[in-house]
Amino acid sequence: MQETIFNIKSEAQFTKIALAVFKHQFKNNKVYRSFCDLLFVHPSSVSNIEEIPFLPIQFFKSRNVLSSLDEIQETFTSSGTTGTRTSKHLVTDINLYKESYLKGFTHFYGNIEEYTVLALLPNYLERQGSSLVFMVADLIKKSKKAESGFYLDNIEELANKLLELNRNGQKILLIGVSFALLDLIEMQQFNLKNTIVMETGGMKGRRKELVREELHTILQNGFGVTKIHSEYGMTELLSQGYSKGNGIFETPPWMKILTRDTEDALSINASGKNGGINVIDLANYNSCSFIATQDLGKVHKNGTFEIIGRFDNSDIRGCNLMVL
Repeated sequence: MQETIFNIKSEAQFTKIALAVFKHQFKNNKVYRSFCDLLFVHPSSVSNIEEIPFLPIQFFKSRNVLSSLDEIQETFTSSGTTGTRTSKHLVTDINLYKESYLKGFTHFYGNIEEYTVLALLPNYLERQGSSLVFMVADLIKKSKKAESGFYLDNIEELANKLLELNRNGQKILLIGVSFALLDLIEMQQFNLKNTIVMETGGMKGRRKELVREELHTILQNGFGVTKIHSEYGMTELLSQGYSKGNGIFETPPWMKILTRDTEDALSINASGKNGGINVIDLANYNSCSFIATQDLGKVHKNGTFEIIGRFDNSDIRGCNLMVL
């Protein structure tokens, strides 16, 4: 199945495999099966992906969401805030994750060996269990560049490295959390060429939150680039969406975004209408591939999507059966 998932070439092929994965997880995932049973949904009555139940993402905080009896190889955890319960994603086949993020990166950006990878992810490095750090560490290794690496508080060293690589005309991927990227450009202004600046999310409580347009304008001016790229991923997923600018994300062929009605969580929206983000991630074969997230967004007719916010109080209305 792993080989099939990563070789999807058409919408029809995606649907066929997604329905097969649904049957597999209905049969083998106790948590997901219980959720489907509460909704009176059985694979025999499901003929398209819009009819598949999407498991509320909070289940990853309270249950072991598994479709496999194999030994746990890695446990990824969310950051969370003090006093809140964190999500955990139990991974029984780490090679599924490795293949997903490497093929996903190659799909959008080409061979990782073309890049020097500089990572500014202090808040992720300061804790254990980050799936983002796992991915970036492997991309750094696979870049085969001596200059690639992580930076924690040594942003002056990173600034000098960026200036040096830029002078030498090297292709750079600078991936960082928003507050740290802002710290960097407040210390040093750049005019970078051949550089992808990719932000991975918000301020993590370190700075005042900014709307995306304002944040990206500040970063564009500070780094001297025309576009700010973004990564859309989370602890509960083994695949990522990427934006090459303007907050418009694309997914690899084994991942799909739908939106659900904010008043009726079991109803899927038509394209172009704002709603709760539902993710199909077929790389989640051994956990759950059908997840109702806490993000709000919009899917366009061509399958690209935007994130416009989050549910207040992380409340997924009409879909919190069994969550507590």
